[in-house]
Amino acid sequence: MNVIIDPGLLARVDALQQAYAHALDRRDMQGWLASFSRTGRYELTSAENVRLGLPVGMMLDDCHERLRDRVKYVNEVWNHAVEHYQPRHMLSRDLCAWNDDGAIAASTNFSVFYTSAEGKSSLLATGHYEDLIVEEDGVLRFASKRAVMDTAVPPRYIIYPL
Repeated sequence: MNVIIDPGLLARVDALQQAYAHALDRRDMQGWLASFSRTGRYELTSAENVRLGLPVGMMLDDCHERLRDRVKYVNEVWNHAVEHYQPRHMLSRDLCAWNDDGAIAASTNFSVFYTSAEGKSSLLATGHYEDLIVEEDGVLRFASKRAVMDTAVPPRYIIYPL
């Protein structure tokens, strides 16, 4: 892999990450979905699962149809059945490089805070994203986004993707 040093491309990658976080922070699941390619996938797992080689995660949407299903579940099915919270993402790019297949491989650290319906704010999760980014119709999108949490047990159940 060759590290990307082109500031214009780095700015586009950062803009994609920010649009992703912006959508989640506004609970805009259609905006979240728009950040993925037509063949995109999303996974949420823990560093412990990765270290032990365990394939089971907390969320796995392995195709675009399942990403759309997640949007429907959050917006319609779970809408009145769960305690919603307000997420806030803090991101810091760690690495951005060309992958051998022409995709962009990016690693971005995250901290996600949440505020409950009662107004109490706490740290939900820290970790990093392992992303493969492709250009589709002139727009960068996630072909694969893997959120790896530092902890195996978050302080509450997670409704929204991290």
